[in-house]
Amino acid sequence: MKLYHGSNVIVEKPELIIQNRLLDFGFGFYTTTNKEQAVSFATKVYMRRKAGNIIVNIYNFDIDAAFKELKLLKFNSPDESCLDFVAQNRSGTYNGEIYDLVYGPVANDDIYQTFLLYTSGVLSKEQTLQALKIKNVYNQIVFSTSASLSYLHYAETLNLKDGK
Repeated sequence: MKLYHGSNVIVEKPELIIQNRLLDFGFGFYTTTNKEQAVSFATKVYMRRKAGNIIVNIYNFDIDAAFKELKLLKFNSPDESCLDFVAQNRSGTYNGEIYDLVYGPVANDDIYQTFLLYTSGVLSKEQTLQALKIKNVYNQIVFSTSASLSYLHYAETLNLKDGK
């Protein structure tokens, strides 16, 4: 399986780096199965940091072996358990199990706004779940441990700013 990681730098050897932000699936190296999502994220990172280039790193991932051999948390859709997990991670209150991999829907800008409305109390859980059912969601895979990163292998980089 191909996975994409949007950044402003080339990442041939992914590492786990402590984040200063609270993210959907907690701590880890974030990838997506959707190239356009990675391009969008790379563009945002480049514009926010005003350094580097618009980079999409591409990896090969042995999903079958990883899902069989690692501790996995998998969400097939943005359901109630996924919503609770994301809300706890984004608020910094998650204190459950640590997984090697977390697989599930990625919050694009549209979905992110829905989560914000939920976490700020504007939408109820039921309203949020109903809104998420009609959204076009893509998948993300978060590598949360060093062991999980051993299943991810660098393939190539797309440099979109310089057109390479």
